[in-house]
Amino acid sequence: MLEGLRGESSIAELCRKEGINQNLYYRWSEEFLEAGKKRLAGDTARQANSDEVKELRREAAHLKEALAETVLENRLLKKSTFGAGGDDT
Repeated sequence: MLEGLRGESSIAELCRKEGINQNLYYRWSEEFLEAGKKRLAGDTARQANSDEVKELRREAAHLKEALAETVLENRLLKKSTFGAGGDDT
């Protein structure tokens, strides 16, 4: 398809070589160019992966919570090791 878009080969020649109908080539090239325009315009939402995005957000929230608990536990351990009011660096 890129050969045709770049003008490196004629569409008819390219379609013969690949064994596809020219109408199919034009449909594919139109879809390809339209997808590129959407991507460049920032339309990157993919409906097919919305469940995956939700799962990743849940996982990120879980990891943030786990990190916060670990930091808190670390601070408590430092305070107990160095004593209240001591040097806790």
